[in-house]
Amino acid sequence: MRIFKFGGASVKDAEGVRNVYEVLRQCGESNTVVVVSAMGKTTNALERIVQFHLEGSLQWKAVLEEIRAQHYGIMEELFLQKEHTVYQEIEHVLAQIRLICQTPPTSEYNMHYDRIVSYGEIMGTRIVSAFLNDSGLKNTWLDARKLIKTDSNHRFARINWSFTEILVQQSIRAGQSYVIQGFIGSDDNLHATTLGREGSDYTASILAYVLNAKEVCIWKDVPGVLNGDPKVFPNVKLINHISYREAIELAYFGASVIHPKTIQPLQRKNIPLYVKSFLNPLQPGTRISEGADLEPELPIFIRKTDQAIIKLSTRDLAFIVEENLSAIYNIFHRFGVRVNLMQNSAVSSSFCINNDPISTVKALDELKHQFDVDYTSGVTLFTIRHDNGDEARAYLNLSGDIKMEQRTPSTIQIAVSME
Repeated sequence: MRIFKFGGASVKDAEGVRNVYEVLRQCGESNTVVVVSAMGKTTNALERIVQFHLEGSLQWKAVLEEIRAQHYGIMEELFLQKEHTVYQEIEHVLAQIRLICQTPPTSEYNMHYDRIVSYGEIMGTRIVSAFLNDSGLKNTWLDARKLIKTDSNHRFARINWSFTEILVQQSIRAGQSYVIQGFIGSDDNLHATTLGREGSDYTASILAYVLNAKEVCIWKDVPGVLNGDPKVFPNVKLINHISYREAIELAYFGASVIHPKTIQPLQRKNIPLYVKSFLNPLQPGTRISEGADLEPELPIFIRKTDQAIIKLSTRDLAFIVEENLSAIYNIFHRFGVRVNLMQNSAVSSSFCINNDPISTVKALDELKHQFDVDYTSGVTLFTIRHDNGDEARAYLNLSGDIKMEQRTPSTIQIAVSME
């Protein structure tokens, strides 16, 4: 069994869905589990619906109509028959979202988020599965909420591996093909959960682990893992091979091509991960497996936007000690704040974090009870792995006010305020 994962960019329109068919036709249509993300920017739109609903704003109706128009536009290009059952399936999902938004929210934000946002993957996979079946690539549509079992840590759910393994192995048979959602699962009460943004890669890894798959392939709009985002950095080059350990490091520092949790399950069973281009599916791409860290050895450039810096100071000029740090990290943990860089002085600590519009605000309110807080938004974090000195730093062409900088023998990180 092989696991193929297609992200939102690869199924953002009808042409993308047709290309999924071409990739499967050329690279193997049987004995494959196809993991599909929400189409295009659907998840972003659903997040806006969550926020409008919690604010009591009826603007969610307009956003839901945008989502409906987007998916109908794709279906009308793919399916000639207006009475095709996929239209009914999409309308059923839209009706469920509408019903949720027509009643007052009764759950806390993260649970409410998972309940609504999970429908993006349901719609995307319904369309992809139906088109593949109509095109002659027979497959079975599966509901990940019934197979990927998690705890109730909404938006950042942790996998119940033993239960998930039983359910997946009962539902997936060798020699057949399946289409399933990435990113989503459910807890013991059958409440929808999500695995973190960009969690579809992780879903592919989970399925590979419990099925003892031959390989995982993540299909992208780039030829593989490059030593920088080609939309940001010029003259980037393809990395042919990356070790599991180096891949985890790159994911941790923010390389968007791989979800941070993806690698560990694959490494445990030595399952190779390939990153390939869905535009040129027969090209070799990048292989992630045991072996040398990088081939070829090049500096890796990573840019993370939407960052913020929080500087916390003790009010009585007392030293920042372990007790303070424990309290700070406990707050970050409770509100799901991801720390990417931190520095200490005698009486203050600074943290560069992912600037989530909900969790950051909640964490700041809590921190203000114990510390003086200085908050800077509009920060971009640059990372260079395998830094080769001044040449690599000059390549970044930094502009803006440097707020934090940290160097280790293999990595340099620079947080820059762009405002």
